[in-house]
Amino acid sequence: MVDKKKIKILRIINRFNIGGPVYNAVLLSAFMPEEYETLLIGGMPEENEANSLYIAEKYGISPVLISEMQREPNLMNDNSALKKIKEIIRRFQPDIVHTHASKAGALGRKAAFDCGVPIVIHTFHGHIFHSYFSWWKTKLYQLIERRLSKKTTGIIAISAIQKDELSLKYRICHPSKIKIIPLGFDLRPFNENLKEKREHTRNSYALEGSDIAVAIIGRLVAIKNHQMFLDIIEKVNQKTRKKVVYFIVGDGEESDNIQESIKPLKEKGMDIRMTSWIKDIATFNAGMDIICLTSKNEGTPVSLIEAQAAGIPIIATNVGGIKDIILEDKTGYIVNTDDIDGFAEKLWELIENENKRQEMSQNGWTFVKDKFQYTKLISNMDEYYKSLLNR
Repeated sequence: MVDKKKIKILRIINRFNIGGPVYNAVLLSAFMPEEYETLLIGGMPEENEANSLYIAEKYGISPVLISEMQREPNLMNDNSALKKIKEIIRRFQPDIVHTHASKAGALGRKAAFDCGVPIVIHTFHGHIFHSYFSWWKTKLYQLIERRLSKKTTGIIAISAIQKDELSLKYRICHPSKIKIIPLGFDLRPFNENLKEKREHTRNSYALEGSDIAVAIIGRLVAIKNHQMFLDIIEKVNQKTRKKVVYFIVGDGEESDNIQESIKPLKEKGMDIRMTSWIKDIATFNAGMDIICLTSKNEGTPVSLIEAQAAGIPIIATNVGGIKDIILEDKTGYIVNTDDIDGFAEKLWELIENENKRQEMSQNGWTFVKDKFQYTKLISNMDEYYKSLLNR
């Protein structure tokens, strides 16, 4: 019997740093049905980013690494990366090239167009159309994305809000070209053995039973707006009598600035700890009481979905697809961007009100367990790929 020809997917991500795109790409590479054959390629993390290749290894994926594919535009590196991607396309002969995030989307789609790949798909895990660059550079990137999208077979948005932004606000392409497919994650570790994991984390950081642990998790970069977080907790410190321990989890180019900003707060007696990246974030989350996000721009923040899976109440700024991933007032609070007073008030409320924390905790897993489980992502993507192939 002759084996049926497999559908070949070349999946391209920006780089193997910790974040939603890596989890998304790895899970799609690992768990698509047997009829697919996937090759995953991407760049290496930058110097101040954590390497996430252990995530691929965990799921049995061996990606091809392209060192020249870096975040910052560089004519020599970009041309070299483009050439390597074309060579991989010619050898692998994919039926579909699926790119994830901006740099991979630009180089990967250009290579796919040049090599005549029949179906080219791009996923926007977020976008860079505000709060990242100067106005003229932002306009340039919008123009590039519009031109790329004209030749792209299909665009994936990870939330309804993002689809509206891409099609209506920034006019990247017509809404009919955009398919909404939410991200999916392996959430089971975040909801298993919570009592044991909580005890382990609390003991590891010498937290007393009555201590309230508050965390912010993500890259230490300007777009994540950690200064707002520090302004918020300073206000809360003036109001609460409880012992609160604050954790800043992650690393990045803003690390030194954040450390400097923390010094005067510590002099006031505040307990603020910078942990860098934590690989076993499921165990860490179990020891927290509240998890925050203060970003100026987001796609679908992994940290908030993982927090809810662990039953941790969350507070976040209203950016990107946040409203699609929080059950407002039931699993967490959403506040306006830069509303320091409003954010501080909600954080103080959760610190003071254990009953409210418990109520939100019970709602978290119920909300995310099906909506953001990777099995739904796989099913949605399988259906989408086949619709494009059949078309």
